[in-house]
Amino acid sequence: MLKTNRREFLATGTAGAALNAVPGIAFRAAPPNRRSLAESFPPGKLRALLVPPASWKPFPTAGDRAAWASLAAGARTALTADGERRVGFEWPALPATLFLEFARAGNRSHYEHARDLRREALRELVIAECLEGRGRFLENIANGIWATCEETFWGVPAHLGMQKAGTGLPDVTEPIVDLFAAETGSLLAWTHYLLEPRLAKINRLLPERVRYEIRRRILVPCMERDDFWWMGLIDSHDVNNWNPWICSNWLTCVLAIETDADRRAAAVHKVCRCLDRFLAAYHDDGGCDEGPSYWGRAGASLFDCLELLHSASRGAIDFYSEPLVREIGRYIYRAHIAGDWYVNFADAPARVEIDADLVFRYGKRIGDEKMQALGAFTARGQGLDAVRAESVGRELPALFNMEALRGASGGEPLVRDAWLPGVQVMAARARENSAQGLYLAAQGGHNAESHNHNDVGNFIVYADGRPVLIDVGVETYTAKTFSSERYDIWTMQSAYHNLPTIDDVMQSDGREFAARNVDYKADDEAAVFSLDIARAYPSRAGIERWQRTFRFERPANRIELRDDYALSRRARRIAWTLMTPCTVTEAGPSELSFGGLAKVRFEGVALKANPEEIRIEDPTLKSVWGERLNRVLLVAVDPPSRATVKLTITYGS
Repeated sequence: MLKTNRREFLATGTAGAALNAVPGIAFRAAPPNRRSLAESFPPGKLRALLVPPASWKPFPTAGDRAAWASLAAGARTALTADGERRVGFEWPALPATLFLEFARAGNRSHYEHARDLRREALRELVIAECLEGRGRFLENIANGIWATCEETFWGVPAHLGMQKAGTGLPDVTEPIVDLFAAETGSLLAWTHYLLEPRLAKINRLLPERVRYEIRRRILVPCMERDDFWWMGLIDSHDVNNWNPWICSNWLTCVLAIETDADRRAAAVHKVCRCLDRFLAAYHDDGGCDEGPSYWGRAGASLFDCLELLHSASRGAIDFYSEPLVREIGRYIYRAHIAGDWYVNFADAPARVEIDADLVFRYGKRIGDEKMQALGAFTARGQGLDAVRAESVGRELPALFNMEALRGASGGEPLVRDAWLPGVQVMAARARENSAQGLYLAAQGGHNAESHNHNDVGNFIVYADGRPVLIDVGVETYTAKTFSSERYDIWTMQSAYHNLPTIDDVMQSDGREFAARNVDYKADDEAAVFSLDIARAYPSRAGIERWQRTFRFERPANRIELRDDYALSRRARRIAWTLMTPCTVTEAGPSELSFGGLAKVRFEGVALKANPEEIRIEDPTLKSVWGERLNRVLLVAVDPPSRATVKLTITYGS
């Protein structure tokens, strides 16, 4: 940790003069074919490029009545109504015992629900006041600000593992910046930006308190410390979507609240260093191993950061020409199946409600018509009369970009093929620009990916844009989800993915449990993906080789899966799992029908189909799949040690 006097920083802003370099910490350099944000924009250059806080006007403030009055009438009516239902809102209590539920019982949702209600109400009140401008929401906004500033911890109890106290309650002497502390800082920073003069008329301590709490809880710890793992500034730590998500909110706080030019430049430079670490963790193809829902706070939050930097420098900081930034954006339509269905390996759900405006604006920045079309198409499905977002930082650009989005032509890109060699994910459909027919996605990779499931070699199949063979996704997060017991959860286990299990031995977690000999080829006639998944299993499975090959024959609308395996010992039982939301019926000898959408024929060794129903109680899974799923086990008893098993998936009933 940097030895910086927190009290001095708060009082005078003189701390951190040496923040340009951190002794004793090695930083991972960007690959040679990529530019570094931090190297491209050192502190001295940033000091010259960043506009002063008083001149930074990315969006109209509440005082700019003409700008807010110019917004579409439907949006103004709907969003003002959101604020009206919060008039007289009673801010939920956040007692210590509610906070302790996570440490005591593993429940994180009760506390998070109450704190999220507070933030949702404040956001809706702020936007409504900006739209109406008559002051009738200000009193409750003041209550929301005060209630938030009085909270001991802006984050959530599940994230207290970032500190070592182990008490189940936050240590007030050590501010921790997690995802939701940063989000709260951003909410208050935007509230201050939009309403500061009006809040000061109620009482000058309101904006002063906001500035003080943001400095104490966000700005100071983020500058003092390099050991927050999400920063990626210590080599032993990998980063994930936390990095750009927190950076986008931290950067908002810096630009809206920090008035000292040197501190402002130093903080922006440190954000750039952190973002460099996020970019360095990506392969050139831009593939997101966390899945499309997490892209919304991974690649999409990177875009939030780049937009803030662009606006705060009047366009001088422009990183959109970087090939990796472009590929990270394109991932979202490469993972798109049809409608709101997306390729969902790892913890991602199969149904994703993307931020349509953000996808559109990202596509516009990088000049990608497919990305813009997906954003415009999704916006029409979500409704264009009222633009709602999960944060003020995303709602503001959406509101003031509404007319451009309305005027854009939308459509589903429906790309024929996608191959992301870095994360070893492929996707293919029968033909370009059509959801009709079969769709296949499969993956290699390893079992230590971010939000990992033990699923090397897993695959999904859709027919006419509807799920046939699926990746279930993840249940509602609890303490167990991110603990040593993670792989006790059924949705994380390979036996509940479309994979084989040998004598009840499933895949193991860890970087060494990975695919080998991965190869992909595609042309007009077929897409072929092959990989050896033997090393994804522990040695006790007795697998010497398990070559899994997918061949998608486009003209025939047929997918062939071949498993060529060799065992070092004779197995008693091998079971191939097929997960589906469809009703499964016999269609003939060694053939099953999946809801009339597709058939699966199996051959090679004697296999018996054993279907079983899984009742869904978890609300997260229920929102995607409904009340039940079916798991089909294709079981071989006393199978040969070397054999080829073939599954043929055909389109239609």
